[in-house]
Formats: sequence, C-alpha cells, structure tokens
Amino acid sequence: MNELLQTLVEAYGPSGFEDGLRDIIRPLVEPHADEVTVDAMGNLIAHKRPATDAANPLKVMVAAHMDEIGVMVSHITEKGFARFTNIGGVTPHTLLGGRVRFADGTVGVIGADRFEERSSVHPLNKYYIDVGATSREDCPVRVGDAAHFDRPFVARGNHLTAKSMDDRIGCYVAIEALRRLPEHVAHDLYFVFSVQEEVGTRGAEAAANRILPDVGIALDVTLTGDVPESRPMDVRLGDGPAIKAKDSGMIAHSGLVRLMRQRAEEAGIAYQVEVLEGGTTDARPIQLAGPGSAAGCISIPCRYVHTPSETVDARDVEGAVQLLAAVLSGEIDL
Repeated sequence: MNELLQTLVEAYGPSGFEDGLRDIIRPLVEPHADEVTVDAMGNLIAHKRPATDAANPLKVMVAAHMDEIGVMVSHITEKGFARFTNIGGVTPHTLLGGRVRFADGTVGVIGADRFEERSSVHPLNKYYIDVGATSREDCPVRVGDAAHFDRPFVARGNHLTAKSMDDRIGCYVAIEALRRLPEHVAHDLYFVFSVQEEVGTRGAEAAANRILPDVGIALDVTLTGDVPESRPMDVRLGDGPAIKAKDSGMIAHSGLVRLMRQRAEEAGIAYQVEVLEGGTTDARPIQLAGPGSAAGCISIPCRYVHTPSETVDARDVEGAVQLLAAVLSGEIDL
C-alpha cells in the first residue's frame, strides 16, 4: 500500500492541473479496464463492461477526485515576492512557514506581513511566497502559476500522513478495488478519477452528465470526532470506513446505504455511519446528473483535513477497498 500511496500523495496536482497525476494513474488501471478515456474536462474514465450474459446491467459510476487544494500566484512585488490566492479550501492558519512547490519544481516558503499581535491570524492576502528572487524580473514564477503544499508522506504504524490524502486516498481505493474485481462483472462500471472537485465538484458533474449512471458511489475523506475539543461526530480513525448518510450537499440514497451496510456485515468489514455537517463530495453532482441517480459515498476517516498533514488509518483504507469491491461484485438491489 505505502509505495503506491506515497507516489500518489506526493504528486503535483492542484485543481485544474491534474495532468501529471492522471499520467500516473492511467497505466495502473488500463490492465483492468476494457476502455480508458480522458474527457474534455480532464477526467480519467476507466470503463469495465458487464459480462455478455449479464441481465439488465446497471450503469455504476465510482468517483475519486485527483485534485488537491493549492495556491495560485496573483501578483509579484517589485522585490520578487509572490502574492497568491487560494485554490480550494485553504485556511490561513495553516500557512505561515509552510512550503509550496510549483509544477517546474520551484520551491517557495510562505511568509506573512508583520503581525501586530502574534496570536492573530492574517487574512489570505497578507501572505506571500518567497522563492528566493530579489526582483520581479528574476522571479522564477509568474502570475497564474499554481503550486501545491510541499510535505512528504510519512507512515507511523497504521497512521499514514501526507499533504493530499484528500483525495489521493480515494484514488488508491478505486485503483485497488478495480484490481480486485473478478474478470466478469454483472454491472456496467465506470471508474472516474475526477478533476476540480476542490473548486466545486466540476469534473464529476461533467462526467456524470456524460455517463448518466443509475448508481453513483463517491470515494472521499471525511472528518473525525476523535481529537481533543473536536466537533462531536461519531467517526474515528481505525474503526473502519464510513458509509455516508448525509452531508451538507446531499442525502445518500437510503437503499444504497442499506446495501453498503449489508455487504460490510456479510464480509465482516468494520464500518461507521457518517453524518457530515459541512462539506460535500462528488456524490452530489452524480446524484443530480441527468434524470438523477441513486448516489452515496464511502468515506475514509481523516484527521487534519485541508492541512499539509492529513492523516488516515491503513485499516480504514483496506476496509474501504474491501467494501467497494463487495458492493460492485454482487447484485445491486436497491
């Protein structure tokens, strides 16, 4: 697990700049799919057709987003410091002293304007990136260049930490589940590695409106309630993948939730039920695509979401792989 996961989480891929990650994932899924395509948005779609004797196959879309949060240069000062804006849900209190890496490998250190009170937190427009330049002319980055947060993957026993578990861990689950499926499946399966989720679930919306699935399953991280003074939430690291019941963008299809719970119990897979009060996933646009679909989400519990040290538990990840494979391998009767 760790070798592939390290490759995925350390790869460059802010929203809108997922090309390199797509190039990593494509050869991993091609041997296990009947067709692999890339749409106009940049979504990577691995299609596994149903067995020829399958009766009334359902069209099922599985989505995991390739993109990560990041920053984009908005202005370069006369002395060569880069002001920036956010790509996705970047929070200012995670920034000072952090490092970012641009697509060409340029590394920058995040600094901030002078604090009047050391305990205060600046708004985003008071931070800058120091790339070692001394003037606007010798600055190696330009307005419009994007960067991701630069932090290596670390394994601490079962706890796995990196800057982009959201949602490279979902991509890992999708890749591994696809590998474990039998050669002949009863459903028409589309594994979508989507783009631009962090800026509005845009890639999944385009893909779902093209595929028009009967059933949709998103793979994404969710918050936990197991750290000091956390918001009360019955999701914990190490207690299994979470089957989403609701988030702020969608209510999961009750029949799909019931089926996921049934498959987990039949296979002896520990699981949790997730009610997330803020945020949503690619399941929302899948649910609303075309005439609508039965949509839900398998979530991987994650501490410190949208920081450079997002942390998951390897046992939850393996459970998510097993659960997804169990749902896709059997009859989907909702």
